[in-house]
Amino acid sequence: LRNLAHDNPANQTAIREAGGIPPLVALLTAGVDSEAASEAAGALAHLACDEAANQDAIREAGGIPPLVTLVAAGAGSMAAYNAARALWYLTYDNPANANAIREAGGIAPLVVLLAAGAYSLAATRAAGALWNLACDNLANQTAIREAGGIAPLVALLAAGADSEAATTAAGALHNLVYSNPANQTAIRQAGGI
Repeated sequence: LRNLAHDNPANQTAIREAGGIPPLVALLTAGVDSEAASEAAGALAHLACDEAANQDAIREAGGIPPLVTLVAAGAGSMAAYNAARALWYLTYDNPANANAIREAGGIAPLVVLLAAGAYSLAATRAAGALWNLACDNLANQTAIREAGGIAPLVALLAAGADSEAATTAAGALHNLVYSNPANQTAIRQAGGI
């Protein structure tokens, strides 16, 4: 299902319509050491990519809390990487999912993943999720700052313009400062300017 959904909107829709999302969500609960959970998180990421109906279906099937649990496994886990990627795609232009992730406690574990550094795919995916979470969402902007997310995002910028981690961190910082004086100050104080 993961490979069928990759960059294929018709297959993404067909998988949802065939009832494929609830069983994938159920596999997430197999735990952080489970290959099934990791692959299910990867499949859900591909299903959520640019597909609003699938983003909503994953949330409605209860997929956000177990994805947050997998992210909390840490940067060394493929399940955490796949789950962070799924949260990134689930939040693209989807305010309901952005709020649901905050309400499920998803911001703090994403911030923790940033500490893995610019050469970690998990940190890059976490920065991407924070980028989308902060978009036009004052509550999430505040929660990211309060979780200590600004300093590690600023640190990722040091990787330079060729780094995907730096690019996603810059996007997150862009959204964090929009109409948010407290975050503007925090970024300046963290050396972000």
